[in-house]
Amino acid sequence: MDRSHWRTVALVTLWQVSASICYYTVFAATPFFRDEFGLSRLSVGFVVTALTLGYASFLLPVGALIDRYGETRSLTLGLLGLAAGAVMVAGAPTYALLLAAAFFLGSMYASAIPGTNKAIYDGIAAGRQNFALGIKQVGVTAGSGISALLVTGLAGALFWQAGFLIAAGVGLVVALVFAILYSGSSDGGQAEYPDFRALSHNRPYRVLVAAGFFLGAALFTTTGYTVLYVEEEIGTSVAFGGAVLALVQLFGSVGRIATGWLSDTLPGDPQVRIGGILIVQALAGAAMFFVVAATDTAVSAAVAFSLLGFFVLGNTGIYYSYMATLVAADEMGGATAAGQLSLVVGSVVAPPAFGYLADTAGYRGAWWLLAAGTGVAVVLLVYAVRLEPPIDEPAMRE
Repeated sequence: MDRSHWRTVALVTLWQVSASICYYTVFAATPFFRDEFGLSRLSVGFVVTALTLGYASFLLPVGALIDRYGETRSLTLGLLGLAAGAVMVAGAPTYALLLAAAFFLGSMYASAIPGTNKAIYDGIAAGRQNFALGIKQVGVTAGSGISALLVTGLAGALFWQAGFLIAAGVGLVVALVFAILYSGSSDGGQAEYPDFRALSHNRPYRVLVAAGFFLGAALFTTTGYTVLYVEEEIGTSVAFGGAVLALVQLFGSVGRIATGWLSDTLPGDPQVRIGGILIVQALAGAAMFFVVAATDTAVSAAVAFSLLGFFVLGNTGIYYSYMATLVAADEMGGATAAGQLSLVVGSVVAPPAFGYLADTAGYRGAWWLLAAGTGVAVVLLVYAVRLEPPIDEPAMRE
């Protein structure tokens, strides 16, 4: 990649890091929500659901606005909204207002995937897009890891809301830097919703989106309950739980970069090659849920969760890369929106179910539930790779 491409990747990744710091504060703060508002594990799950429901509700309209006004304006305003949402969550005086603030914060994060993916596919040359996308996706796991350390680390030294306020400050500063330095598109075309009717006739894409439901359920539930599980079941401090969540995100970042690099360098048909990488990621992730359920010491939990992060959190970049082998370039916007919506819907449903099982049957059964769902995703992905997409020129260019 030349200097202008690296500039694009750096600025978009910086935006993604700061946006994810704001968004993922909620996942790191679940023990504090439970103590502050006297919540059950099920009620904690509804906080995560409110966050992801706000995200899901605004994905399509925000995607249309990005098509109309370009990513520069949309991403800047989105990051300002995320900073405001983090402050609202920190200041919520009741459980009901906490749910409302979480919903607002999630709605502002809806600008992330459509805007940053558009920046990568529009601004990076063919043959480097998978690697660039993998680097950009590291912003998600890096931001989440930083938020985990901020929220859990500062809670003991100051107060539990301190991490939220610092996250908001970072968001404000980066929004200003991004608005000044980013030179991507500021205007789009006609704002309209994607042609889902055309996408619905693409069988392998439909199967991939169905698998995305289970992949999203595993990803967001893992990040939502890691700190709480390590504190309650393993018997460590909240700060140690935050460090484990940071390791989960760190290894997820490594997984995203590694799979992006492999997608660009391995030989063979792109659909089979990239789909095969995603299948391996999902299969290993399903196995790691059983390993996590069997851990009983702080060290084994840290190791098991790190490996879980590599496979479960490390598969989103390759998920979109595989999607790009199934749809045409002019369908990629709509395909991305629907694919991300499937991931998020899984994250809306799974956390309360996980929390209910943890309350009634224990954490082991809850982790087994995620393993079973990820196993279903593996079966769907194997089926998708065997199907031929109905396009001549996919968005993924060799």
